[in-house]
Amino acid sequence: MAGNPGMEETGREKIAPYGVKSSETLGRKYSEKEHRLRTPFQRDRDRIIHSTAFRRLEYKTQVFIYHEGDYYRNRLTHTLEVQQIARTIARILGLNEDLVEAISLAHDLGHTPFGHKGEDALDRLMKEYGKSGFEHNRQGLRIVDKLEMKYPQFPGINLSYEVREGIIKHNTSYDLPAEDKEYEEFIKNPSPCLESQVVNFADEIAYTCHDLDDGLKSGIISFQDLENIRLWKEIESGAYLENLDEEIKRIVIIRNLINHLVEDLVNQSSSNISKAGVLSVDDVRKNPPILSHSPDLREKHGQMRKFLEENMYAHFRVIRMAQKAARVIECLFRSYMKEPRQLPPYPRSRMDREPLEVIVCDYIAGMTDRYALLEYQKLFDPNFTV
Repeated sequence: MAGNPGMEETGREKIAPYGVKSSETLGRKYSEKEHRLRTPFQRDRDRIIHSTAFRRLEYKTQVFIYHEGDYYRNRLTHTLEVQQIARTIARILGLNEDLVEAISLAHDLGHTPFGHKGEDALDRLMKEYGKSGFEHNRQGLRIVDKLEMKYPQFPGINLSYEVREGIIKHNTSYDLPAEDKEYEEFIKNPSPCLESQVVNFADEIAYTCHDLDDGLKSGIISFQDLENIRLWKEIESGAYLENLDEEIKRIVIIRNLINHLVEDLVNQSSSNISKAGVLSVDDVRKNPPILSHSPDLREKHGQMRKFLEENMYAHFRVIRMAQKAARVIECLFRSYMKEPRQLPPYPRSRMDREPLEVIVCDYIAGMTDRYALLEYQKLFDPNFTV
C-alpha cells in the first residue's frame, strides 16, 4: 500500500536512500484508505498513543515498582526517553523520524507488570502448558495485531509492516528478536530497517543511563561505587563539576553520558553505512545489522552494564521486589487456571476460541503493577472486601 504522495513530498529530500519512505511502506495487513493529512507512520504513532496498552505503561515497572517512589522511571517515561533519543539519531542519519517515533512508542507494549521478572514468571508458567513460553516482543506484536480492539473492520490496530517489524525484531542486551517460523514475514531477512535498528540502540542508551540515574537517586549505588568505571570517569572528568552538589553533578554527568553515547553511535554508524554501500531499504535488510558503537565505546559500555547488573539489579532491595513480583504473577496465574470464573467477562468470553492458559497469560501480561497487586489482594487477603 503506497502512502500519501502529497504528504511524502515534504520530507522526501530529507530521507536518505537507505531510509524508509512513507510512500514506499510495505503496507498493512488489512487494506485501508490513506489519510488526507497524515502519512502511514504518523497514523501508526497516533494509534499507538491512543491504545490501552500504551496508557498502562505509566504503572509498569522499569526497575522500581511504582509504590517505591513516584520520581523513579516507569515504562512510560522510559518509552518517551527512548523516543526522544531515537528521533535525534534518526534526524542526524537521514532516516524517517515518524517511523522511528512509532517504533519507539510501541517497543515496550508487550511488557508484563513488574518488568523482566514478571516476564520470566509468565515464560516459565506458559512452558508448563506446552507453549513456547512468553517473550514481550511477541506479546507486543500480539497486542497490536489482535488484542487491542479499536476498529470494527479488523482486529488489533492494523499497524504498518515496518512498525510491526520494529516490535518483533527489537534487539538489545535484554531483548531477543523472535525467530519462530510463525514470524516468517519478518525473519526472512537478516536485519530490520535502519529505523528499527536506531530504536534498539536508543533503548539501550536510555535504560543504561537512566537506570544509573535512578540507582544514584535511590542510594542503591553511589559516586564512590563508580570510581573504577572508565566511561563514567571520562564523562565526570570533562564535565566541569567543581563546587557542584551531588544532585546537580549527577544530572550533568547523565546528560553528558547520553550525549557521548549518541555522538559515538552516529559517528560510527555513518562510517558503517558508507562502508556497507547500502542504497535502499532492501540493501539494509539483506545485510547484517549496520548501526553500532565504536569498538572502544562498546567495551566501556559493556563494563558499565556489568556494573549495573552486579550492583543495582542484584541489590537486595531490587531482588526482594523481583521475588515478590514473581510470587504475585504465579499465584494469580494458578488461581485463574484453577477457577477461570474469577476472570472478568471479556477474558471469559474468549474461552470457546482460545486455550485458557493463553487467555490468562494475556490478562496478566496486560496488568499494571498496581492492578496486579490489587488483584492479588482481592484473591488472597481474607480481610479484603471485593
